[in-house]
Amino acid sequence: MTDADVIVVGAGPAGLMLAGELGLAGVRALVLERRTQRGEIPKANGLGGQILELLHYRGLLDHFEAACSGPSHPAPQYPFGGVHVDFSSLPYPPLRGLTLPQPELERLLDERARELGAEVRRGQEIVDVAQDETAVTVQVRGADGSYRLRARYLVGCDGGCSTVRDAAGIAFPGTTHPEVNRLGQLTLHESVTRLDDGDVDVPGLGRVHAGAFVRTDRGVFGFGWLTPEVMLLSTTEDETTDLADDVPMTLTELQDSIRHVLGAEFPLGEPRRLSRYTFQARQAERYRDGRVFLAGDAAHLFPATGVGLNAGLLDTVNLAWKLAADLHGWAPPALLDTYHRERHLAGARTLKHTQAQVALRRGQDPAAEALRDVFLELFADEQPLRRVGALIAGTDIRYPLPNPNGHPLTGAFAPDLTLHVDRGTTSLAELTRTARPVLLDLADRPDLRETARPWLDRIDVHTAKADDRPADALLIRPDAHVAWAATPDEPEATAVRGLRDALTDWFGAAR
Repeated sequence: MTDADVIVVGAGPAGLMLAGELGLAGVRALVLERRTQRGEIPKANGLGGQILELLHYRGLLDHFEAACSGPSHPAPQYPFGGVHVDFSSLPYPPLRGLTLPQPELERLLDERARELGAEVRRGQEIVDVAQDETAVTVQVRGADGSYRLRARYLVGCDGGCSTVRDAAGIAFPGTTHPEVNRLGQLTLHESVTRLDDGDVDVPGLGRVHAGAFVRTDRGVFGFGWLTPEVMLLSTTEDETTDLADDVPMTLTELQDSIRHVLGAEFPLGEPRRLSRYTFQARQAERYRDGRVFLAGDAAHLFPATGVGLNAGLLDTVNLAWKLAADLHGWAPPALLDTYHRERHLAGARTLKHTQAQVALRRGQDPAAEALRDVFLELFADEQPLRRVGALIAGTDIRYPLPNPNGHPLTGAFAPDLTLHVDRGTTSLAELTRTARPVLLDLADRPDLRETARPWLDRIDVHTAKADDRPADALLIRPDAHVAWAATPDEPEATAVRGLRDALTDWFGAAR
């Protein structure tokens, strides 16, 4: 007897996203959170990258946009290793962002998880974890004392200091960089003048350029604009601190840091957000230990901003449908192992480019300045600009899936095709809202539809036409990645065999 199908430890964005995805797949999730209430410190200021496309595919993006200051938008600039990458020259920028403070994101994900049947218990601390061949047992300490819970699976979404990871004995190697970053969102002080080009004139300091980093021998200062009324200021100093990232930062602390870095005063207006964080580069050696899994910051920490949420939420979308397949009894034997293989690869890719940013960011000598100048010259060209944009967004990840016909879409995130069907026009995004696997027949291939018939209890089959047809057919997993694609005019024998193998590999034996 179990208390839940899956126990999720941690009610941050990753844990709540996982609970919602599990609920969408018909799985009971119980979320346990040490904090008694949702956090009020906006550790993250928004979402960016591939996760926005996934939210669009779930039909959630409009809802999330309505809760913030505006729709998602192309990122005109993005920090990368101490320089700003300027995408404004591209007609279709490779990176989009959504301004959504983390407390609001958690509220939206919490509501979704509960609507889909999850139970969220706050003020519940995990003390111990044990597993056997059939279930996981957790010892929990709450306001009313200690108790035990059992579930078929346990997922640690409990952050960089994960209790679940430690209890499972999973190593978390890496580096803590000796620097402290302070960030503030503030209104413009009355004594500071905003100039027409976005720069500011500061009494006693002069003109300070927006979007540029000021480097001194004491650290780095930067500022830009979130809106015409709200500034984003940051400092980076080489130091160590005993304060945890979730200990509130004061306006005085930020002022002192700016004064130390610049050697001058920079008057600050009213704060909208103040936060402090350190950078770590760590990745769990494995994301699975038997019936215990890791996702989000419990699995990886990256030494750069703007990528952790994207990676962590995508972890949970990858994992949820695989856990559901196992719990519903149709998962092929090795399906759960693919979670580690795919998402550890994605985490390592993200860790690589954020580590490269550390090397680019931290150097202070003339050689480091020359390196940053060379990078900026490279970013003046479209191809490297798009490549680094895809790196940051995580859109360059292609899972190493079986691909006998060598189709370029296999393993990639499925493109949101405009589709013409009998009832009118739709899109791939609309077909994936239920998180069920989809076989999309784009060439009216009865042979492929007939091949999929024994799997109709667990996949949806749609026939449509696309203006720009990338394949005869696409088999799309619930996480919106292409499991198999038929090349244009692929012979019936090879296409049928390829589809049947892919259906069996990902969605189990036919019934």
